[in-house]
Amino acid sequence: MNHRIRHKNKLVTNESLFIRGPLSRLKELGFAFKVFFNFIKAFRIMHFVGPCVTVFGSARFTQESEYYVYAEKIGAELSKMGFTIMTGGGPGIMEAANKGAYETGGYSVGCNIVLPFEQKPNPFLHKWIDIPYFFLRKVILVKYSYAFVVMPGGIGTLDELFEALTLIQTKIIKNFPVVIFGSEYHKELCEHIHLMAERESISEADMELLFVTDSVDDLIKHIDTYAIKEFGLTKKASKPKWWYGEKLKPNEKE
Repeated sequence: MNHRIRHKNKLVTNESLFIRGPLSRLKELGFAFKVFFNFIKAFRIMHFVGPCVTVFGSARFTQESEYYVYAEKIGAELSKMGFTIMTGGGPGIMEAANKGAYETGGYSVGCNIVLPFEQKPNPFLHKWIDIPYFFLRKVILVKYSYAFVVMPGGIGTLDELFEALTLIQTKIIKNFPVVIFGSEYHKELCEHIHLMAERESISEADMELLFVTDSVDDLIKHIDTYAIKEFGLTKKASKPKWWYGEKLKPNEKE
């Protein structure tokens, strides 16, 4: 029985093979080229999407969930401010945020992770890219964004939250606003972050990196103050260059 369980759950992705230990030099070189190719592909597709807000959240919430409804409204309101809504491109909260932007006339993009379960691109994307590696996907979700909205989610959402916080804390990226939406859902998480400050494993100043709210209006005001006004954001007017092989109509799905 145990043998069959291990067989059913064996790791089969290229990414898991790479991080399990040393491979042959040729295989590791091949993997490096695959990563490079996927980075270049992502840069080309996402280059013209404009200033983004990335919305993180669970893929498992249905349209009946209150969090789905909130995410849809947040996507709509942020798109009215001129932001492109970027998500992981899948269902649940990601779909809701993309849908809000899409149906409001805003721009909606996704970084879809290639998995054997759970995720496929949602139908509310103007443009998306399928990414085979989690670490590459996280780079793209951060690279083009000037604010991060963390909706209720699971382990992946927390991973993305703390990735963004770590990059801000260590000055790798600027002090972009990070909004945690849903105080009751995130109650224990916020308590633990306060505990870390009390035990001095993080500084009190790090607490200022987070804004926790249950109000869409307050979320919009916070991002308006600490993203748009702080960084003087405007929609970039750069256009594709034909000599780079870039499409002249960037709004098409990839």
